Amino acid sequence: MINIGGWSRLSTCDWPGRLVATVFCQGCPWRCGYCHNPELLDPRAEPAVPWESVTTHLARRQGLLDAVVFSGGEPLLQPRLAEAMREVRTLGYAVGLHTAGSYPRRFGQILDQGLVDWVGFDIKASPSGYDDVTGVPNSAGPALRSLRLLLDSDVAHQLRTTVDPALLNDGDVTELKIWLTRQGLPDHVWQRARVG
Repeated sequence: MINIGGWSRLSTCDWPGRLVATVFCQGCPWRCGYCHNPELLDPRAEPAVPWESVTTHLARRQGLLDAVVFSGGEPLLQPRLAEAMREVRTLGYAVGLHTAGSYPRRFGQILDQGLVDWVGFDIKASPSGYDDVTGVPNSAGPALRSLRLLLDSDVAHQLRTTVDPALLNDGDVTELKIWLTRQGLPDHVWQRARVG
């Protein structure tokens, strides 16, 4: 179904206010210097957890968990993510997604089909600083298209930025704050990168 690099059977921090199981999808097109899950970057790595193990656990936990969050890596890299989300919904769970918006076409399809109930969206930097953070040229374009799709939808979300002083200095943070204000996005969560 999808390539899973690992999972958490119970998390209280991956969707604020919800008890969730979190599925960490394998693979990411970007190379952010502060990446919290570098072992998930390679999309060709063998799956660490079969999808059937996840669905079997979910079938047993009905009424005890609220939702399933697809995290990563970058979940939108998975061609069958929408199918996995449908299966989770069939089991009676809400669906959350952690994404940086690398694949706007796939993201738009998921939003249009009503497959996701909440999105944690990572804004890496102001548009001019994206490539420095992601390590990939022209990464701002897809991310900003995905952000616009999210904002134009009625899907609940949290916008957040991880601040690594090695990648975002005080001037970069100020530039991003100005950009967020100009976009009308004052509700934003700042988180410090785990370093060391």
